[in-house]
Amino acid sequence: MSPPVAPPGWSRWLVPPAALSVHLSIGQAYAWSVFKPPLESALGLSGTQSALPFQLGIVMLGLSAAFGGTLVERKGPRWAMTVALICFSSGFLLSALGASLEQYWLIVFGYGFVGGIGLGIGYISPVSTLIKWFPDRPGMATGIAIMGFGGGALIASPWSAQMLESFGGDSTGIALAFLVHGLSYAVFMLLGVLLVRVPRTAPETRAAKAAAPTGPQVSARQAIRTPQFWLLWIVLCMNVTAGIGILEKAAPMITDFFADTSTPVSVTAAAGFVALLSAANMAGRIGWSSTSDLIGRKNIYRVYLGAGALMYALIALFGDSSKPLFILCALVILSFYGGGFATVPAYLKDLFGTYQVGAIHGRLLTAWSTAGVLGPLIVNWIADRQEEAGRHGASLYGLSFVIMIGLLVVGFVANELVRPVDPRHHVPAPKEAARAERQQSESA
Repeated sequence: MSPPVAPPGWSRWLVPPAALSVHLSIGQAYAWSVFKPPLESALGLSGTQSALPFQLGIVMLGLSAAFGGTLVERKGPRWAMTVALICFSSGFLLSALGASLEQYWLIVFGYGFVGGIGLGIGYISPVSTLIKWFPDRPGMATGIAIMGFGGGALIASPWSAQMLESFGGDSTGIALAFLVHGLSYAVFMLLGVLLVRVPRTAPETRAAKAAAPTGPQVSARQAIRTPQFWLLWIVLCMNVTAGIGILEKAAPMITDFFADTSTPVSVTAAAGFVALLSAANMAGRIGWSSTSDLIGRKNIYRVYLGAGALMYALIALFGDSSKPLFILCALVILSFYGGGFATVPAYLKDLFGTYQVGAIHGRLLTAWSTAGVLGPLIVNWIADRQEEAGRHGASLYGLSFVIMIGLLVVGFVANELVRPVDPRHHVPAPKEAARAERQQSESA
């Protein structure tokens, strides 16, 4: 499947909606916490066990993005979106079968492994294309598309909750909800497959001139040999771990925090909280990434990591005494979480150029894989151990929040150490760049 080239006069503003149709679909992953309580009840799972499909999905997201990044660059966004559609929808269908048969391993395999591959390929599918279409505003361009991934749960959370209420929270109801998700998202993602285009390469076109590489250019293979790549890996991993720790357990967390108060949180209100977090995640992706075009990538990450640590401290100290404070701090943390994802492609473009930024971005997303295990594991494991010790309410999460503060401080230090890439890592000239790209394609 060759990449579809935009005809003369094609508006670049048609590309972000194509990316959004995919990202809004795969962003359902952030609504997983809505399925946790019914799965735990129907299949007798612990909080740690019910998190496993989500964790594996995030692991496969990072791994498939890393290993498929070069392939996506070569085959183009339409191929990548098609693969994402098939894998993501198939993951739901397999999960529906697993829930119907009450086979938990099949839910883990379907949603986590197969669906996770769709997450990774779908996530990186439009990034390089968007940066080439919008070289003048890379932060804004990637923010527009990637905000869809953050906003997916804004749709999926209340939608999933309503389906579970209508179909029932038993294994049959969960299976029906998974089935509807898989079929609906296949149709929606198909819109992006049909709409996406790449810029024309003819030298006389404006798009080609805009997309022509300028400044330092570093290959994906060379980028992973630089300290800048690994410092950004730490920055992204720490920021994601801190955000995903709240996001994966959002619905039961807010319920636990206020269970012993005069204003407990209902199941419906908890699902609404998940939707609010999704809105903050989505708003942060476009708002903070656009701000990074004005104040710079390093400065915006100082905000994400420094202010994020402060928000966690406020929740740990005062969150259980004030519901508005808890919700506000969680929303800010999730806006930073989303902003970090949307800003990192532009940060990579600043450091490594546009030459193979999609493939570099894919490799960097292994940090997300690591964080996808760390964040839920820290929060769920500690909460399970605290519950076994007889604790309840906000005390289930105090230690995990302190750990998150420490991780954000580590990320802050790593961001301070980022410097421009040494010229010895740059691709020396267009001819050498083309030769290096051919060699990499042949070895991939």
